[in-house]
Amino acid sequence: MVLPDNALIIRFRERCTEEPLMKDDNAKLIRTNRVFLAEDSCDLNEFRRTVERSVNLADYPFASDVVKNVLVYDGLRARAAAASPEARKDLMAEWVEALTDGPGVIAIRGTFADMGPIDRTNDHYWAIIEDERRSNVGGGDHFAKPGANDRIWNALEKLCLRDPAAFAAYYGNAVIALVSEAWLGPAYQITSQLNVVNPGGAAQVAHRDYHLGFQSPRAIERYPAHVHRLSPVLTLQGAVAHCDMPLETGPTLYLPFSHGYLQGYMATARTEFRDYFEAHHVQLPLAKGDAVFFNPALFHAAGTNRSKDVRRIANLLQVSSAFGRAMESVDRLKMSLRLYPALRGLLADRAITGGEADNAIAASAEGYSFPTNLDRDPPKGGLAPKSQQDLMRQALKENWPPEVFAEEAEAQAWRKLT
Repeated sequence: MVLPDNALIIRFRERCTEEPLMKDDNAKLIRTNRVFLAEDSCDLNEFRRTVERSVNLADYPFASDVVKNVLVYDGLRARAAAASPEARKDLMAEWVEALTDGPGVIAIRGTFADMGPIDRTNDHYWAIIEDERRSNVGGGDHFAKPGANDRIWNALEKLCLRDPAAFAAYYGNAVIALVSEAWLGPAYQITSQLNVVNPGGAAQVAHRDYHLGFQSPRAIERYPAHVHRLSPVLTLQGAVAHCDMPLETGPTLYLPFSHGYLQGYMATARTEFRDYFEAHHVQLPLAKGDAVFFNPALFHAAGTNRSKDVRRIANLLQVSSAFGRAMESVDRLKMSLRLYPALRGLLADRAITGGEADNAIAASAEGYSFPTNLDRDPPKGGLAPKSQQDLMRQALKENWPPEVFAEEAEAQAWRKLT
């Protein structure tokens, strides 16, 4: 059929516009899928390519060993490095790369060389567990059946208020401070939850942790991909062994390198990924005083306690960036007021070093100046007002009486209110 000239022109124009429109729609779809990840895009084969790798010990000169793709460090060597500005920075850099491009998990043998602080805190923790059982407070778990574990929420604040000297001895630990600063920089915010997995306590399901790890797949899909990349660097996960943990007691299960899979926050809910985790996870026995730290995006789960009589007790550390939100509400003013007199006395008696006191301050007081009320709390002599940590350090340096520090700390807290 021969079309008239004007019809040929119309058909020509239509054909010229159809293809660019199709390309444009395709480009939009590609961009949308790149920015907003979907659960149904999770690909087990891609995941396997991410995790089926091996750690080369030569790439990590401070590490003493690699066990099941977990880098193992010696606490004595870490403390020695912490005392040298140059070695400190080198070790921190190595840990950051281990937690990002490396396996995503490190174990530090002998994080506590002295078991005294652990024994002292254990006494308090067992007492708190019994108190909370009687009053029907606490308990529960994010990823296990209620009742399987004994859990103390906000163990950080509860310990500090019960025994500030014990708190100072425990959180004066140089290794905890060093790895926290390595991953999050200064002004990090420590929170802790004491977890006891009793004999017969079943394993948790494989999961990632806070922030996106605590959202449903549908909710996670609403966050753009750059937030999936950001979430892991806002938190450091850690656990200090408060008893010996042979494999039969169920120490934590890990899947090295799994933090590198971008869609992983949604993949943990899928059966095929959980099955893969069950078949390929690794598990390390720990001795009392050892610690493990890992990228919160690493697939992990507490193991089943198959022992007959060991209540596996660990202090779970969730350390948050100054620029993020911690999971737990912590009254850092109350902690500071309780801790300051103890630190002042311990320093006067030379029972702790200045560095240990500084580590305890970092674990308790707020290190970031914001948010605040800039009408009442303007920056003076700098870009930000004095932080709670700054005030406590000044008070210790100038040996303020406890009542003077309390007055200044409460006034500082009032200035931050609207």
